Amino acid sequence: MATATAASAPSATTARTARQSLSGFVVGTLLLIALTLLVAELDRWIGGQFRNQGVASNPLEYPLTAVVVGLIANAILRATRFFDYVQPAIRTELYVKIGLVLLGSRIVFGDMLKIGAGGLVQALIMVTGVFLFTWWLGGRVKLPDTLRAVMAAAVSICGVSAAIAAAGSVQAKKTEVTYVATLVILTALPMMVLLPPLANALGLSQPIAGAWFGGNIDTTAAVVGAGTIFRGDIDASVNAQSVASVVKASQNVLIGFVSFILALYFATVVEKKEGSGRPSARVIWDRFPKFVIGFVLVSILVSAGAISPELAKDLDTLSKWFFALAFVSIGLSFSLADLRQAGWKPIGVYLAATVFNTVLALVVAYLIFGLLFPVTAM
Repeated sequence: MATATAASAPSATTARTARQSLSGFVVGTLLLIALTLLVAELDRWIGGQFRNQGVASNPLEYPLTAVVVGLIANAILRATRFFDYVQPAIRTELYVKIGLVLLGSRIVFGDMLKIGAGGLVQALIMVTGVFLFTWWLGGRVKLPDTLRAVMAAAVSICGVSAAIAAAGSVQAKKTEVTYVATLVILTALPMMVLLPPLANALGLSQPIAGAWFGGNIDTTAAVVGAGTIFRGDIDASVNAQSVASVVKASQNVLIGFVSFILALYFATVVEKKEGSGRPSARVIWDRFPKFVIGFVLVSILVSAGAISPELAKDLDTLSKWFFALAFVSIGLSFSLADLRQAGWKPIGVYLAATVFNTVLALVVAYLIFGLLFPVTAM
């Protein structure tokens, strides 16, 4: 009898833990939804305040608002010791992956063709040059290979989205993804606000300024924000926002290619050095982030007209909701202890790579859109 009682105790404990986990997931999900709705209301209110001041577009994009709301909720949950209970619902990677697939509705190949070979050439130069520079610099200060890969992808392609894709390819730690995502958010906003007046001071045209923003600001939302803030030549037939969006879209398309190369490189080179042996094609396929296929498929369907413009617009809106969930989750899962543990070296590498990215993007944008492939209409 005693044996039966002892045997049933672990089962009872497991069942209780499962119930707590399920209830925490449900409560946490409801909390996330409520916080995301709060972000939408705050974003709408902030936008209204700017419009009252004569500013047509809200320069404080929703990712920043979402992270701030998440950080405040994070502090409250940890202070009340409620954080561990709702943690099962904080699925940052899942929300970003769904948002990325839906983001494919924004990539219309016909739009990219409007800026011709220039957008593709710039995307290839920027992604290759910035990725290799960040990878090299991270190696010089002996950052872990996984962190180097996630950071290089984030800086060279499109911030958090690329970081998540790269993390899946190289099996990076969750703390590394959170670390890089935090740096992306903290640098994207100042760049969004500062680069447009700097572009004005430099006398950049609408296409060159747009290509500059699209080539070096790390989040799509901040790229669009910078293009909207920039005034420049208001009589120009091409506006900076359109060029910035298309240039960033050209870089976004390379997410899948870079993810595949990273998965292949880590499986055949990095892990082979660590004694893992020669990987099979199955291992490489398992490492490849499958959601990238969904992203490309949605892009193809939209470009081919199989998805109507109205539905594509709805999917784009839905992607923003999932990204808002992801950014709130980033704020919720933020840990100062994790940043302290990583030290200052990754911050130094990220900032140096961002400066390199900014300078290179300006030079490339001027050469391509000012001299080689000028855009006269879109």
